[in-house]
Amino acid sequence: MRIATWNVNSITARLPRLLAWLESSGTDVLCLQEVKLAEEQFPFDQLRERGYEAAVHATGRWNGVAVLSRVGLEDVVKGLPGDPGYDGVTEPRAISATCGPVRVWSVYVPNGREVGHPHYAYKLQWFEALKAAVSGDAQGSRPFAVLGDYNVAPTDDDVFDPAAFEGSTHVTPAERAALASLREAGLSDVVPRPLKYDRPFTYWDYRQLCFPKNRGMRIDLVYGNAPFAKAVGDAYVDREERKGKGASDHAPVVVDLDV
Repeated sequence: MRIATWNVNSITARLPRLLAWLESSGTDVLCLQEVKLAEEQFPFDQLRERGYEAAVHATGRWNGVAVLSRVGLEDVVKGLPGDPGYDGVTEPRAISATCGPVRVWSVYVPNGREVGHPHYAYKLQWFEALKAAVSGDAQGSRPFAVLGDYNVAPTDDDVFDPAAFEGSTHVTPAERAALASLREAGLSDVVPRPLKYDRPFTYWDYRQLCFPKNRGMRIDLVYGNAPFAKAVGDAYVDREERKGKGASDHAPVVVDLDV
């Protein structure tokens, strides 16, 4: 079974690439982030023609998450129970579903903007709510994973140059502590292999030739429980999908399971 996560940075802009990638990659379940459209605008028909059901939690031009599956889609939960919300708004940042033998969450963790900004505090609160929401499944006997754009690089090795991020979000001790706390719920980091270079970055800024220079970060993560991690046969970053005109600034992370 092949499961993947991908921040597409607008499904409208990326739809031809998405459809082609689904066909070429043979992915069974795909967690999407930043779909950036309302649910009624989602390309359900195009996906159904290719054998995929879709569960979507999206409200407009920002955020939005989805789960695509060709192995079944049941018990869908939209939103994060206990979501703290930001500025009085509960944003569409989480969705979960059972896909065949596996249960998954697709998550788009708040960016945090700047250290000390209210959005940074919201990010840390959101992590607390995520841990509370997934703890039961994390301890269960069914393969379970939380996949998505976490907007945190777990270690200094997960950024191209730690000095370049000093004082910025995505690398602060508090954010990394939130990740560690999530792992303590019963999840482990399924670290993918890179297809090129020595570190499996998943995100490269569009600016300053970051992709050609490999000035990247690993912020798209797969956190799986013990049965999920035990079933992993391979995991890799599909760096090729970051290339070319019209690419997202994130690459898909692909995990093969023996289930």
